[in-house]
Amino acid sequence: MSSNNAAVVEIAQTAGKFTSSIVLHSDNKYIDVKSILGLFTTLVNSHSYELHVHGPDADEAKKAMAEVFAKHGMEIQVVTD
Repeated sequence: MSSNNAAVVEIAQTAGKFTSSIVLHSDNKYIDVKSILGLFTTLVNSHSYELHVHGPDADEAKKAMAEVFAKHGMEIQVVTD
């Protein structure tokens, strides 16, 4: 599970660089991606994720988050609205 731990930490650290709200939607749950604990309980159990990003630096945040999820081999759909 150590690779998952690395993914969780890197995802949370990447999200923390942005002022935008970054929320992961998975299995009818919404998790603040900046919360390491929330990610630990979610990333282990789920395989399809939607990422909702809102804020002044949303475009940069979406790109960075998509890259970090892909780096760790996780499927993610960035929701644009």
